[in-house]
Amino acid sequence: MKKYSIGIDLGGTKILAGIVNTQTGEVIAHAKKRTKVQSRKGSDILIKRVIKTIEKALEESPVSIDEIEKIGIGVPGQVDRENGILISAPNLYTYDLNFKKILGEHFGIDVMVSNDVDVATIGEHKFGAGMGYNSAVCVFVGTGVGAGIIQNGQIWTGATGTAGEIGHIVVASGGRPCACGGSGCLEAYASRTAIEKKILARLKKGHNSSIEVSEDGVIRSKSIKDAVDNKDELVIGCLDEAAEYLSCGLASVVNFLNPEVIILGGGLIEAVDYFFNLTVKKTKAKALPVPAKELNIIKTKLGDFSGIIGAANL
Repeated sequence: MKKYSIGIDLGGTKILAGIVNTQTGEVIAHAKKRTKVQSRKGSDILIKRVIKTIEKALEESPVSIDEIEKIGIGVPGQVDRENGILISAPNLYTYDLNFKKILGEHFGIDVMVSNDVDVATIGEHKFGAGMGYNSAVCVFVGTGVGAGIIQNGQIWTGATGTAGEIGHIVVASGGRPCACGGSGCLEAYASRTAIEKKILARLKKGHNSSIEVSEDGVIRSKSIKDAVDNKDELVIGCLDEAAEYLSCGLASVVNFLNPEVIILGGGLIEAVDYFFNLTVKKTKAKALPVPAKELNIIKTKLGDFSGIIGAANL
């Protein structure tokens, strides 16, 4: 049995591909390219860049394509897992993209497709922070807020394959509009995107802050960390608000699912201990006493590789 697979983490800004030893979780080679999808030709551009990223990873690897068992890919959108199709990824201008057929024909090996958060959850459960837990919820705070669910040691995707959309738990009825078309969703308040928007809006109104903003209006996670270290009241206030809403969502998950562990990930969680620690404190205070007492809330361990390791293990 072949022990190597290719894992791909397809994101809104980057494509990461790795050659993974599926028995140990070791990434023996990897490559990264920018996604660069900004037009209605999204599907054509995307598949070409995915293929180039895979080929680059293979060039960097001592393992040849003949030693690869399969390709696994995690994608940010709705998927048809059985047929290997990305049904819809509006942020990538991509619809009905048959990864299984196209990549399978190009590389001559089997292809598996799943949701990006689910594959990251699989990676963390098998080789990262979730090892040894029978039930877990892995929550990633980024452009949105997504979650993967482990039940009885296996990924659980629900009746329609869409379980884990924690970012669309309503935390404020009639609140801020969300990209999903609804309003008051958790990710409209607690995602990294929402936090960045809040900081920029306050800066525009003339509030004082030491936060560093790039020329194109982007705030890096390190800049947020530095601002917190400098006791920047504007930034701390925005993080406090986000932690309040995020903890509402997490406490609801604790009360409803009663997992052994919640694993938090994403660049902001990893970089800013203040935000992580405050979220943990508020979550445990809001959840029911019995499940809260036994609950562990920890950070991810695999960093950027959680997605490619999980994808390789589909």
